[in-house]
Amino acid sequence: MYFTRQKLEDIEEKTLAPYACLSKFSRGRQYPEDEPDYRTVFQRDRDRIIHTTAFRRLEYKTQVFITSEGDYYRTRLTHSLEVSQIGRTIARALGVNEDLVETICLAHDLGHPPFGHSGEDSLRRLMREYGGFDHNKQSLRIVTELERRYPDFPGLNLTWEVREGIVKHETEYDIADANEYEPKLRSPLEAQIANVADELAYTAHDLDDGLRSGMITPEMLKGVILWEIVAESIGWRGGELDDLNRHRLIRRLIGIEVDDIVTATDQCLRESLVKSMEDIRQHPHNVICLSEDMQRRNRQLKDFLFKNLYRHHRVIRMAVKAERIINDLFYAYQSDPTMLPFHIQDLILERGKERTICDYIAGMTDRFSIDEHIKLFNPAVKP
Repeated sequence: MYFTRQKLEDIEEKTLAPYACLSKFSRGRQYPEDEPDYRTVFQRDRDRIIHTTAFRRLEYKTQVFITSEGDYYRTRLTHSLEVSQIGRTIARALGVNEDLVETICLAHDLGHPPFGHSGEDSLRRLMREYGGFDHNKQSLRIVTELERRYPDFPGLNLTWEVREGIVKHETEYDIADANEYEPKLRSPLEAQIANVADELAYTAHDLDDGLRSGMITPEMLKGVILWEIVAESIGWRGGELDDLNRHRLIRRLIGIEVDDIVTATDQCLRESLVKSMEDIRQHPHNVICLSEDMQRRNRQLKDFLFKNLYRHHRVIRMAVKAERIINDLFYAYQSDPTMLPFHIQDLILERGKERTICDYIAGMTDRFSIDEHIKLFNPAVKP
């Protein structure tokens, strides 16, 4: 016996919470397609994302540390996988659609340019007079236009719910602009989970990478309440922090936060008398949440990371280098588009010169953009 799509849809309807987003009730795709016999529409969307060029390139795009710093730091790809794992855990505990959560999580950073937020800030400034740049919108453009894998339509032809989750992705550092996706309505709980899973993942894993790099030491974290709670919970009394205890601490940090999110959200759902997905959409605020105590502790930890990791001189120096690389590439291509590969030049008539250049640079990996910069500006290197 194998499970048909209809059987999988029936299982969702029987087992998920009444406020879950069921695949059988999806608003569908922009271009009509026959659906597979053994996957739901959200499972198909997830598979399409994993097979994209943009997803593979995330392996060589910066999270905090540029890939040349070492092969054990997080990249955009490993970050996306970790967000997905945390998202699925929360979704399962709250009884909503894991497949939709996973799909949004895997897609949320597809539009990130090289060099992380430094690269995004650079492209945003460069494109200010040409329509701007935002990695959420770029992620949506990738799945609706830029990926060309099918003869009958541009993009991946994903379901409406996945596209909405991508464009409404929002964290402390990412502000959504979803004019074409019912901006006055809340996202379903699945998309809200993807947002909080992203924040939880990058906070915990940036702390992990900061400790591994030596930019952050345990002594510096004294007085950070959440760190002290985590250390106490595993019985770590300080001293030298070896790899095993660092793993234990980060694992426990994630566990504590996930527990808090599930408990606080369940309480919010009960108090809000939410009965359906439409109730969540109409709700005056997001129902996914942390407890007040955990919000304060999280805020303290984030402030610590901003001051001691994101503003560390090594990170700032790399950000300055990244800005110079992206600026140089953009202005060089802008002044003479014939330096672009032929297949990129062919897109200028359709997209416009600056947008074509922006798309090209945004799709680069850290390594490719560095190599391209060397080829263009080092006369000793063959182009």
